[in-house]
Amino acid sequence: MLRSNGIRWGTVFVTVLLSPLLLAQTADQHDAAVLQIQVDRPIAKVSPTLYGLMTEEINHSYDGGIYAEMVRNRAFQDSPMHPDHWRILQDGNALASMQIDTSSGPSEALPSSLKLTVKQADASDVAGIANNGYWGMALQAETAYQGSFYAKAATNFSGPVTVRLVNNDTGTVVASATVPSLSNEWKQYKVTLQMGQIADSSSNHLELVVAHPGTVWLSLVSVFPPTYKNTPNGNRADLMEKLAAMHPAFLRLPGGNYLEGNHIRERFEWKKTIGPLVDRPTHRGPWGYRSSDGLGLLEFLEWCQDLHMQPVLAVFGGYSLEQEHVAPGAELAPYVQSALDEIQYVTGGTDTKWGAVRAKDGHPAAFPLTYVEIGNEDWFDKSGSYDARFAQFFDAIKKDYPQLQLIATAPVKSRVPDVIDDHFYRTAQEFFQDTHHYDKTDRKGPKIFVGEWATREGTPTPDMGAALADAAWLTGLERNSDVVIMASYAPLLVNVNPGAMQWNTDLIGYDAIHSYGSPSYYAQAMFSNDLGNEVVDSRLENGAPRLFYSVTRDTAKKMLYLKVVNASSGSQQLHIQLQGANRVNGTATVIRLSGHSMEETNSLADPNRIVPVKSSEAGISADFQRVFPAYSIQVMEIGLR
Repeated sequence: MLRSNGIRWGTVFVTVLLSPLLLAQTADQHDAAVLQIQVDRPIAKVSPTLYGLMTEEINHSYDGGIYAEMVRNRAFQDSPMHPDHWRILQDGNALASMQIDTSSGPSEALPSSLKLTVKQADASDVAGIANNGYWGMALQAETAYQGSFYAKAATNFSGPVTVRLVNNDTGTVVASATVPSLSNEWKQYKVTLQMGQIADSSSNHLELVVAHPGTVWLSLVSVFPPTYKNTPNGNRADLMEKLAAMHPAFLRLPGGNYLEGNHIRERFEWKKTIGPLVDRPTHRGPWGYRSSDGLGLLEFLEWCQDLHMQPVLAVFGGYSLEQEHVAPGAELAPYVQSALDEIQYVTGGTDTKWGAVRAKDGHPAAFPLTYVEIGNEDWFDKSGSYDARFAQFFDAIKKDYPQLQLIATAPVKSRVPDVIDDHFYRTAQEFFQDTHHYDKTDRKGPKIFVGEWATREGTPTPDMGAALADAAWLTGLERNSDVVIMASYAPLLVNVNPGAMQWNTDLIGYDAIHSYGSPSYYAQAMFSNDLGNEVVDSRLENGAPRLFYSVTRDTAKKMLYLKVVNASSGSQQLHIQLQGANRVNGTATVIRLSGHSMEETNSLADPNRIVPVKSSEAGISADFQRVFPAYSIQVMEIGLR
């Protein structure tokens, strides 16, 4: 049940759209705050890379998330003993068995496979295997899905093999395709599975079936839906569209703990994630499940390309989560060389060793690169070795790539990093109290990358209270964006199915077929989409304790962006004075995100409960008043002429 002020706020919401002046008369009675903005007095430059994305394999963010592959455990590598997420299929009187065979696989990287032995089967009673995907397989009407698998047949079997997608609830085969014959050597087979007029649903599974006795080995079984921009081996379209709407400037990759692994042997070894999928061995991630490595280094870079953002490349720095570290010096040298090779893969011409490999992988053009991060959260390393490890990477990279900006993940003394990576996971109250965190930062020291941060309230995604705290924190980052050059919320993604989540709170939620943005997601998008190139001088007097703001201007567009966060349960009247402006457009565009309570939120069942509302508001001048409702985040686009 809503509190009385929430009900009153609902009435005010309607009034705001009708008449800001009438709303001012109905606002809570207290002394009006005064916000003085010196429009013609810039005090700092705004970093053009301020807002970006941080990603890692957690909460099934990659496999079962943004990476569009629909088959789970496609290469049968999740367990050495059992084909997890697969089951045997025996229709009618068919008899069959399956087991992991560690003696035969399609490549050195994938030395094992699934051995399917069929003792009895015919056209009426088929046998085979079935995969339920990542909590189902999303199928949509009139859509083509690309299937493939590697297979090797025994001498007693030559095919055919039928690939089919089946509805869980009805048992109906909604699409199928047949490979007529198989080779006695490992070979890849491809099919197209075309949907007809079906009801969109995630309640589906994949089957590979045969109608004759015999033995066949299978590996790397795959089904892909149409991907974002039809990128091969690409990403899920609806999630990419949500990220594109944030207009991110960068992607921090391949992701925090995922870079390090629990053990050094489980780190993100980039050289094992490039090239054909059959040559990628997969590896165990730090959050309890195995990564297919389908989303490898090149795919990360193509992700950047698709969203017109630059990579922030994190290289393994010689430390893993279980307190294993590589000693600086000769022991660390191969890891430093691997980082140099990785940078060359990203930026090198086709006349370089690793640039030529990238071209062979299908991308001759080099990718832009400005920032390289050494390690991740090395302040956890109890050995105290990070300073020396960072210095060894720093010297080697700067020697070959002096133009690159190097990011340290912990304090160092032996070298001066270009950028320091700060991480913050806090409550709403902690962020409300710390919005001036960077106000007195030394402008002559290293720049700041807030590489991971979030208000951890709400599950699986942030509630409105978290969004208000996130927005309040962002006002402080914007005001200090001459020194805070990049910031990225974390974690970015969460599969909301039971058992899929390891961390809350997460920005965007989804299941196999649907996705939604949290209130914090929309707050992020609002701040990112309306950002000027200069911070202008401003001063707030008599503001309420939970009233926050930032002001930037775009000199090319002649636009002022005023962002106001009212995290209080009462409305706030604000007297706004635009000083130093020759003329102000009489009408402003206002984008507002608001809720009835701190606990209100979005979900798969109610994805649009809290979304931005855009309106056009008259009466804007060099001196005007406006009421900001309770629990609201507003961006005002004010034209300057």
